[in-house]
Amino acid sequence: MQQNKKIENTDTTKNVSKKEAEFPLNRFSVAPMLDWTDRHCRYFHRLLSKEALLYTEMVTTGAIIHGKGNYLAYSEEEHPLALQLGGSEPQTLAQCAKIAQERGYDEINLNVGCPSDRVQNGRFGACLMGEAKLVADGVKAMQDVVDIPVTVKTRIGIDEQDSYEFLCDFIDTVVKNSDCDNFIIHARKAWLSGLSPKENREIPPLDYPRVYQLKKDFPQLTLSINGGIKSLEEAKQHLQYVDGVMIGREAYQNPSILAHVDRELFNEAASVVNTIDAIKALYPYIERELSKGTYLGHITRHILGIFQGIPGARQWRRHLSENAHKTGADIMVVEKALEMVTERM
Repeated sequence: MQQNKKIENTDTTKNVSKKEAEFPLNRFSVAPMLDWTDRHCRYFHRLLSKEALLYTEMVTTGAIIHGKGNYLAYSEEEHPLALQLGGSEPQTLAQCAKIAQERGYDEINLNVGCPSDRVQNGRFGACLMGEAKLVADGVKAMQDVVDIPVTVKTRIGIDEQDSYEFLCDFIDTVVKNSDCDNFIIHARKAWLSGLSPKENREIPPLDYPRVYQLKKDFPQLTLSINGGIKSLEEAKQHLQYVDGVMIGREAYQNPSILAHVDRELFNEAASVVNTIDAIKALYPYIERELSKGTYLGHITRHILGIFQGIPGARQWRRHLSENAHKTGADIMVVEKALEMVTERM
């Protein structure tokens, strides 16, 4: 393991990259993932990369407007941070976008990619690819009330509507009827029935060349690619054709990849973050959250994969999994688990 940059628990409030003039804000981002990229996960990911754009889980407009929980909560250290919205009604999207800007988010992203039945029943997600004008109206309504970027995350097609012409028509309609110039493209189509959300992430074949062609045909747009990307070397290959790369499950299950992002994709002089130091830098956050009543397991579930491939990784995962959920579990559980890694180095 590389023993490089030592993390300090410094205030990175509004840590918008100094590289922003050279690279788009979303040159590299961690995908919004339901039940995964919550505020605890994002805080940890930020310790590993200053430059990555982080996304919330998808939050529905109904949850923001009518929900009893604080669905927009985050720590200032998480910036740059984007909110992914789920919804289709322009007025409520605009209401939520305005709230999000007031709360300090750096970007609003509209979900036009999730294929789950629950999402379709709410008339948002991937089914909206069949209603491009409605998507454009929603984007325009949000743009009219906020100054921060409004972006769209979509698939390359849905069901039998999976031709390149269909994708171009969708993009063209949204662009011509709003000022949207930034799209994240999941390079798979979605089946709206017959496949589970998990199967929709694996069974429809990836078509990266289609996204590359989209960039050629819409050179004025900022386009990011998503789907099946597992390494920064792959990310570099994609960046020869598109403006940004979004990685989802690999970044979550093997978060050490994020420790290399700043150097590999933004600044060759940047140091690689040491993962042991990153865990130790998380301690004050854990202590603070425990004092508020947060269960330790709600935080530690996001750090299980940090030592993937390192001696002691199995013991690390086992100790956290077996003990973090216990009543009264505190920082000592993490410290003990970390010893199982460091003593093997």
